Amino acid sequence: MHIKEKVVVVTGGASGIGKALCERFANEGAKAVIVSDLNQAGVDQTVSDISSQTEALGIVADVAKESDIQSLVDETLSKFGQIDLFCSNAGIFTAGDENVSIDAWQSIWDINVMSHIFAARAVLPGMLERGEGYLLNTSSAAGLLSQVGSAPYSVTKHAAIGFAEWLSITYGKKGIKVSVLCPQAVRTNMTAGGDGRGGVAGLDGMLEPEQLANTVMETLEEENFLCLPHPEVLTYMRRKTDDYDRWLGGMRRLQGQFEDIYKEREESQD
Repeated sequence: MHIKEKVVVVTGGASGIGKALCERFANEGAKAVIVSDLNQAGVDQTVSDISSQTEALGIVADVAKESDIQSLVDETLSKFGQIDLFCSNAGIFTAGDENVSIDAWQSIWDINVMSHIFAARAVLPGMLERGEGYLLNTSSAAGLLSQVGSAPYSVTKHAAIGFAEWLSITYGKKGIKVSVLCPQAVRTNMTAGGDGRGGVAGLDGMLEPEQLANTVMETLEEENFLCLPHPEVLTYMRRKTDDYDRWLGGMRRLQGQFEDIYKEREESQD
């Protein structure tokens, strides 16, 4: 897919990865960029920043609510007639183990998993009717590997990738393209604090959101499923599947190195 003259929706567009994607899509000549987030001020700022390059529309939405995502899609279709690319990007991090509260488990599940399902329900009918469309779902390298220090993040990011795989398998021959974005550490509000490097995820370097946007553009143009801003992740995946027990042993060693960091993060959220 080439972004020029396309209608693009980005959730989590007020800051971080989402904002960088909105800016890059505008720079690439998108017909329209719809910026969505819970943060009204952030949405307004992103819209202001890109409005000289493309038609920009800001829509406040809570991705954990299906009605909000449906309204986001309906409003976009009403104004622009179609959605060419839907970037289901919003996500949260919750530190902790299996004892994280039920409410916290449910919240991260709704935002990191159900939001992708709600988006697919809303946009697929129109895309399938046209015989074309693209879904870019943000997951994480944690969904391909794991996340030391956070059971909820690891579980939900694995689920997000599983759903993206299913979408590609089910609708790939019906004109629907699917990519899943799986970065390690990116300099965003989510990685602020802690050790300043994103913990385990920062071992291969902290990327700026703008760097990640470059990889997203390459992935969309090549229409690849995996979008890996940190290419090392593919090597780690291969090691994991080649010798699962050896990989688990290595992850246990990492767990030991970073226990104190993640304990501090968990305590700060209590």
